[in-house]
Amino acid sequence: MSRRLSVLACLVTTTLMTALTAAPAQAAATYENTDYVALGDSYTSGAGAPDQNGLCLRGSWAYPAQWAAKNNPKSFTNVSCYGATIDILRLTQLGALNDKTDLATVTIGGNDAGFGPVVLSCTVLSDSGCKSIVDVAHDYVRDVLPGKLDTAYRDIRAHAPNAEIVVLGYPVLFDTTSEDCGFAGMSIAKRKMINAGDNDLNDIIRDRARAAGFRYAEVRGDFEGHGICASDAWINGLTVIPPTNSFHPNQQGYTYGYLPALVDALG
Repeated sequence: MSRRLSVLACLVTTTLMTALTAAPAQAAATYENTDYVALGDSYTSGAGAPDQNGLCLRGSWAYPAQWAAKNNPKSFTNVSCYGATIDILRLTQLGALNDKTDLATVTIGGNDAGFGPVVLSCTVLSDSGCKSIVDVAHDYVRDVLPGKLDTAYRDIRAHAPNAEIVVLGYPVLFDTTSEDCGFAGMSIAKRKMINAGDNDLNDIIRDRARAAGFRYAEVRGDFEGHGICASDAWINGLTVIPPTNSFHPNQQGYTYGYLPALVDALG
């Protein structure tokens, strides 16, 4: 090898070694000193997946429980509950928070907007009847819900002044590519109306969470292609036994929809 090539090879080697030693890989986040509290409604508690327990339908497949199992925080408290509204959260769940809370997650607002009753009503109503009830819910989401969310988020911050707060939204419920939607399936027109309402709800939750200085975990993209009526659905349709599973994520929904969204939000 000529002297010139030898010098060039030496320079390249030195440059590579310097780059490798000067920029070590970033260490993965650890949570062994983290006190974690999960707040919210049935989309937090794990309704719709196996292993639901008690009146609040909390289960091990819920995204907070899965995250805690994978990350081993110092403590994990789940006070979320099936049917919780913003008022119920403020009355019964905030006591789990304190100035030592390091992380809190919350999914709330769907029950205030009449999420469940709207979908159930649209199941039996005509397309025009479904539109009427979706429009009423939309007016509430636009005119009333933002103020209620602002109050809830202020209360959460007041009770957990040092915590990282992550707000998670809701999936868009229905796939609209298939004509066949199974038992008590809805028309594509109804599904599109409900999905539009879901998007409005999520947009309000996202905007108010960010205005409060919280992180927002977007789940709609993770659930895309896996709504009710899809061939690989991650959300339960109308369910007879148990009826509380209806229109909630299944095991796959919490595992592949919600959990990755939370992980991404935490960075």
